[in-house]
Amino acid sequence: MKVEFIQKDFAAMKADALVLVLTKEDVSEGKKSPSRLQSKFPADKATLESAVRGGHFTGDKGEMVTVYSLAKYPVAFLVGAGDESELTNERLRRAASAGIRAAQSAKASAVVVAAMDSVLEGTSHYEIVHSLLEGAILGAYKFDKYFTLNGKNSKVGAITVAFNSVEASIGRKAARDAQLTCEAVYLTRDLCNAPANEVYPEVLAKVAANMARKFHVHARILDEKQIRRLKMGGLLAVNSGSAKPPRFITLEYKGNPRSRHWYAVVGKGITFDSGGISLKPSAGMGEMKMDMSGAAAVIGTIQALASLKIPVNVVGLAPSTENLPGGSAYKPGDVVTTMSGITIEVDNTDAEGRIILSDALHYAKRYNPKAIIDLATLTGACVVALGHHATGMLGTSEDVMAQLKEAGEKTYERVWQLPIFEEYEKQIKSDIADVKNVGGRWAGTITAALFLKKFVGDYPWVHLDIAGTAMLEESTDYSARGSSGVGVRLLTQFFKQIASQG
Repeated sequence: MKVEFIQKDFAAMKADALVLVLTKEDVSEGKKSPSRLQSKFPADKATLESAVRGGHFTGDKGEMVTVYSLAKYPVAFLVGAGDESELTNERLRRAASAGIRAAQSAKASAVVVAAMDSVLEGTSHYEIVHSLLEGAILGAYKFDKYFTLNGKNSKVGAITVAFNSVEASIGRKAARDAQLTCEAVYLTRDLCNAPANEVYPEVLAKVAANMARKFHVHARILDEKQIRRLKMGGLLAVNSGSAKPPRFITLEYKGNPRSRHWYAVVGKGITFDSGGISLKPSAGMGEMKMDMSGAAAVIGTIQALASLKIPVNVVGLAPSTENLPGGSAYKPGDVVTTMSGITIEVDNTDAEGRIILSDALHYAKRYNPKAIIDLATLTGACVVALGHHATGMLGTSEDVMAQLKEAGEKTYERVWQLPIFEEYEKQIKSDIADVKNVGGRWAGTITAALFLKKFVGDYPWVHLDIAGTAMLEESTDYSARGSSGVGVRLLTQFFKQIASQG
C-alpha cells in the first residue's frame, strides 16, 4: 500500500474516493451563511445539501453519508466525528477507518483522507495526520490469503492525507511514522491469523530472523539442542507432546549504542494450544492458533522500533512451541524444573503459557534490564473481568505501569491495573514443589501473574494479559475479527516516551 501526505487543498485533488472527516460544526449552517462543508465545495452546494439532509447527517460520531460526484471525486464518504470541542485522536482514527472501509467496499483503489482545517486549531498537526492515517491503514487490513473461489476482495492501494495548512515536512514524517507502525501491526496480525499448520515454532522463528535481517536487528534463534543445554525445562515440558520442535527467539535492537541500558519485552509463543492432556473443549479451539499473540507482538514491536529508529535498546524474547496431547506429553501431577532451578507442580496442562514464560523471564535477567514487560494471552479470567476493551496489567513497578497507562491512553490500546496482593499467593502454593501452575477458580489473572513474578527476581516487571484484547470475537472500529495486533502500538509509544526522557 502506498501511503503519503500532500500539502494541498483536498477539494482540488482527484482520486477514486474521498474520505472526509467532519465535526458537527463543519456541517451546521448559519441563518444566512452556508456551512463550512458547503463553502469548501461551492459548486456542489445543492448536491451536498441534498445528501446531508436526505441522510440526516449532522456530523455526529458514528454517522456517515455517501455523496456521488463531489468535485473531482466519483464518490465521497462524509464521516462524522462529533463536537469539535470533544474531538480526539481516537475519534479521528475511528472516523478514518469507517470511511476507508466504505471506500474499500466501493472498490476504490486510490483514496484521499482529509478533514477541515478547523481540526488543526490548537493541536499537534503531526498527531492529526498520524491519527487519520493510522485509522485508515489499520481499518483497511484484510486477511484474505486463502480465498480462491471468488478471488480476493478489493483492497485500497493508495491512501493520501491532504492538508494545505500543514507544513510538508511535518506531514511527511507523520505519514511515514504511521505507515511503519501499521506495517508492524500488519505483520503481527498476519502471524496470528495464519493457520497453525502454516505458522509453527520453526516458521515463527524464521519470520523473526528475516525481519531482523531486513531491519538490522541482531537475531539469535535457539533450537531444541540449545534449549536443552540451557535447561529450559518449562519450554521443553510444554513441547513434549508435539512433533514440532520448540524455538527460543532472541531479537536485540540496539537503537542507542551509547547506552548500556536494556529493556526486555517477552511474548508467549504458543503457536497452537489444544490444552494438552487437559484438553480444551472443541468449540472455539481453532482460535488457539492466536495463542502466540504475545510473541507476534514482540516481533512486531521490534520491527516498529527498528524501522522508526527509536533511540532505545530493547531485547525481544519469545519462547515458542505447540501444546498438544500425545504419548510423551507432560501430564497433570508432573514436576518440572525450570531454567532458574525453580520447580513447578503441573496441576493443569492448559496453563502452559506461564510455564514457558518462566524460562524466558529468567533468561531476560541476562541483560540486567531496566524493566521487563511480558505480553501473553494468558487467562480466560482476564476476558471475564475486562472483556475485549482493556488489557489486564499487573506488576512490581508503578513507574513503568504509569508509563504504559499513558501510552495506552494515547494509542487507545488501554490497560487496566489489577492487584497482586501477597494474600493471593497461597493459591499457587504446592505441597511437592516450589510453585503450582494454577491457583483455582478465583482471581485467575492475579494468581497467574504471581506465578510469573517468581521468575523475574528484583527487576522492575510488568505483565500484560492480552487474552481479551488480542483475539477479537467480532470486528471493532479498526480491527477486523481475529487478531488485533495489540501491543505493538502500545509498546512503540511506551518506548518513544522512554527515549524522549533521555
